[in-house]
Amino acid sequence: MSASFQFQPIDVPFELRHQCWFCAEPCANELYYSASTHTPHPSLIIPACKECMQLAKKQPLTSIWDCQVAVKDELMRIYRKHLAIGVNWTEAEIAQAEFDPDCKIFGGFGKSAWAMYLIAKNRVNYPGWPLSVNGIALDNHDYSVSFAFDGVTYTSLSQAISHYSQSLGLDKRFLQDIVSKVGRERFGYAVRVARINIVSTSKVKQQVLRDIIAEQKN
Repeated sequence: MSASFQFQPIDVPFELRHQCWFCAEPCANELYYSASTHTPHPSLIIPACKECMQLAKKQPLTSIWDCQVAVKDELMRIYRKHLAIGVNWTEAEIAQAEFDPDCKIFGGFGKSAWAMYLIAKNRVNYPGWPLSVNGIALDNHDYSVSFAFDGVTYTSLSQAISHYSQSLGLDKRFLQDIVSKVGRERFGYAVRVARINIVSTSKVKQQVLRDIIAEQKN
């Protein structure tokens, strides 16, 4: 499907009308997801909480489904300490532990730790409802969020970007921006451009992105 510059609100089930599509937290914001020529769906308006909306804006990638995975990855990074509570403790162990209620650190931990863990876990695990616009489903059955490049299969495009950014010392945000402009099919090209501009200033990088956009219009 070609890119659409007319943003279309997704269908929202009545009982979910105040929920973030990414994490199910209460929300009053909307993410305007702009589709590129390679995006397999039109430009969309997605209900999103403030945090998820900001994360999504930073890494739109090549589809709303890629964007969703990237947001989940960031939530896991941000709330890794909260998620670790469920690895190191059970609810019963926290309830039975003799935390001093007057201790500013451990007293508060004993009261709220399990609730913080459950909130973080539920946000990360929330799958979002199936996407549709005006009753027509946006079918992602043929669109895999996994990504293969140079003989390696990654669980997501976001993971591949993180891997190459860390391995080659690249500007992750810059690489994300290039990929979002050229599509996952030109991932190798995006990596080369990011490597060429590894020491470039922010101003130069923004000009490179503008040049890429202009090139695609020709």
